[in-house]
Amino acid sequence: MTVALAAPVRSLPRAPGLAYEPKFDGHRLVVLRTLEGVVLQARSGRIVTDAFPDLAAAARRLPAGTVLDGEVVVWHEGRTDFALVQRRAAAASAARAAVLARTLPASYAAFDVLELAGLDLRARPYERRRALLVDLLLPLGPPLQPVPMTTDPELAETWYETLPASGIEGLVVKRMDQAYPAGRRAWRKLRHTNVRDAAVVGYTGTARRPLALVLVLPVGDETPLVSSPLTAALRADVVAALALRSAGSAGSAGSDRAAASPAAGGGTVTAIGLGEVSFHPLDPPLTAEVRHTSTRHPPPEVLRLRAEL
Repeated sequence: MTVALAAPVRSLPRAPGLAYEPKFDGHRLVVLRTLEGVVLQARSGRIVTDAFPDLAAAARRLPAGTVLDGEVVVWHEGRTDFALVQRRAAAASAARAAVLARTLPASYAAFDVLELAGLDLRARPYERRRALLVDLLLPLGPPLQPVPMTTDPELAETWYETLPASGIEGLVVKRMDQAYPAGRRAWRKLRHTNVRDAAVVGYTGTARRPLALVLVLPVGDETPLVSSPLTAALRADVVAALALRSAGSAGSAGSDRAAASPAAGGGTVTAIGLGEVSFHPLDPPLTAEVRHTSTRHPPPEVLRLRAEL
């Protein structure tokens, strides 16, 4: 299921016919309630049902043929915690996932319904889909809940200023008359945090256990920076991306082989608190979404790989 995307803006859009939703700091998740059961799909297309057994169990209450789009979050001490969502997503076994479901229960902030009882709703206007989403989820209650929504820009401005204390990272803005824009950046997002796409030009550690990524940010002097240590979930994503390149290299020849593989040799880069460290270059680079408060201090935090890029 290809999801809709949002383009960043620097100020709050104001116009008739706009809807505003809080932007939760979690993992994008599509919930598919089939005749046979439940499938949970990450934005990348990866199936993550086993990592969230609590959400899968809750989704069995949905009518068969229902597809929801939303964000999985974990609440801790009154705010959403992105690191805890990462820990949930990285569960390596069914037993571990079951333990985490009890100790770190997940919530699902649903912001769209794409299919209901087998009827494809993506061509319907957002206003109609929103009404159906609320009617569907409110009787069920947590952990499946519709995100708040307002058409009042003043209230949206208040949300933007006050909700970061709860871990909300900004707002998503949609047109009330808009069909679901699968695969397109037709929504808009206003964020508090400094989140950007960065070029991944290398990694430290090994291909089987990468420790951090070497990044070139789209601001500054293009000096490579070493990210903060990767979470277990991100290490798995990087390992998979490197393995995919190796497989592509094995099936290619000549210049195609060189373009699909990690670059030969190695290099060194300065890591905050560690000094000079060696790294393995990548050519061409991967792309990652990173959060950083400045170009150097503290080191950029990798949120996810942008496999679609």
